[in-house]
Amino acid sequence: MKQPIGVTEFLVAKAEEDDDFRARLFAKPRETIEEQLGVTLAKDHEIHVHEETYAKTHLVLPPRSKLTKSEREAAKHGATSLEFLRKTMHDPAPPVRLVEPRGGRARKGRASASSLARSGRESIRKGLTFLESAIDDNGAWRCIRFNVGDPDIPRHFERPPFVSALCVLALEGSREAQAQGICAATRTFLADSIEFPGLWRYYRHLPQDLDSTSLCSLVIGSHPWIALGRNTPQILANQDEDGRFMTWILADGEPDVVPRFRIEADPVVNANVIAYLGDHPATRNAQLWLEALIAEGRLEGSSKWYPDAVSIYYAVARAMNLARPALERLRPMLADRVLGLRDENGDFGNVLQTAQAVSTLHKIGSLDRIDAGLRIEELIDSQHDDGSWPELLAFGDQTLKWGVFGQIGHGAEAVTAAFCIEALEHLIETMQP
Repeated sequence: MKQPIGVTEFLVAKAEEDDDFRARLFAKPRETIEEQLGVTLAKDHEIHVHEETYAKTHLVLPPRSKLTKSEREAAKHGATSLEFLRKTMHDPAPPVRLVEPRGGRARKGRASASSLARSGRESIRKGLTFLESAIDDNGAWRCIRFNVGDPDIPRHFERPPFVSALCVLALEGSREAQAQGICAATRTFLADSIEFPGLWRYYRHLPQDLDSTSLCSLVIGSHPWIALGRNTPQILANQDEDGRFMTWILADGEPDVVPRFRIEADPVVNANVIAYLGDHPATRNAQLWLEALIAEGRLEGSSKWYPDAVSIYYAVARAMNLARPALERLRPMLADRVLGLRDENGDFGNVLQTAQAVSTLHKIGSLDRIDAGLRIEELIDSQHDDGSWPELLAFGDQTLKWGVFGQIGHGAEAVTAAFCIEALEHLIETMQP
């Protein structure tokens, strides 16, 4: 059941009308909310219900910031501090690992369906073993920040919540116990990195953003701030005059390092917000904008954060599934658009693009329109011996106006692995009798 956008207001209104519900809300707030909303709330988060009277007023203070005043000031001015940026980016990362794939080009009909399914399952388990070694003790996924235009510019590791959320959303559908263990650890990391009232940021020296916030919210929906929609007013307030959701949340006291030309509506960001908020009047204009971009073939250059059309289709398909019936009229069109990305050999591009194309087709019910066995072989042949897949550009700002220096990309072997495992799970399903 999709909750109303104003969940807290809904509960207050019901308590006003229903005396029995009001009494249960006082006596057993967690159980009553869970039963009413059909959710399971995090057990390590206390919930208290207070009632004001004509003789008693409650002043509820928000939680203190997790950062000290001096740390917040350092973050506000961190863009000009190399020392601060080094702390934000963690350690310098090594060069791209140039490892040749183990196999050659896959050929149709090389193995039986059952054999392909077994090989795909083995590939998934090897990939998960690699991921267990690549994710830190706090459950954070490690990504690499690099320069697309100049490989000689130093590369840096980073552990932003956004990357962890992006990868867990891809991985959480795996039936493997290893995958579920990784996802559980990452949910703990995301809950620890939340900022009141349910917002996230990519780097400490950047303002909060809707891309990070919507994806992280999707992952830890059991957190009471998320389940009760505490972050919804800030998200809804971050729309332009056309109802599109803007990426950055600019507020007093927050870092102000985002130039005005970078305040934009991005199609993937809007799809992610729709996936979180659902099919509501407040998201309708954003839906219409996305539908027009795809239906009219205007995706080229519409996103500066995601490198190719398949990234946009992948996010839209996720929103279509999670926010039904939002964007539903795009379903048959989206299948044709994804299939239209293939080259003369029927390939979607690199292995990351292939994985996202496969998962997009699965989400819209059109995976039967490609050769699943051939794609399983392609993904297996692209896997390294240690279970990883190649580091590839997953997202990044390619349109900054600062020349080569500003062409920032983000990706990692672990990021590619999450999407490849997701695709293999879907492909194996089609091979089962």
